[in-house]
Amino acid sequence: MALEILTKDDLEEFGRKLITEIKTLLGPQAEEPKKWLKSYQVKNLLKISPNTLQKLRLNGTLNPAKIGGILYYKYEEITQVLNGTKNPDKGPGKNNR
Repeated sequence: MALEILTKDDLEEFGRKLITEIKTLLGPQAEEPKKWLKSYQVKNLLKISPNTLQKLRLNGTLNPAKIGGILYYKYEEITQVLNGTKNPDKGPGKNNR
């Protein structure tokens, strides 16, 4: 029976190949975004200040749901605003004629 000596480099190469094969088998998996986002998540996503987020709420561009004192924003609505496919609703303070 012949003996084979494995070096550290051999093990590292094996590890890289194994990880590459696993990634190939799993395929590209995009993480599905959450359906509802909290205010801090929206601010981070849009890279805006709390005041800008408040303006978007007040002018009707974003219409959050308030549950237990926490505002939740629909991810779909935010992407529509970013893509320009959502027209701002008439919010409070606007002339609703």
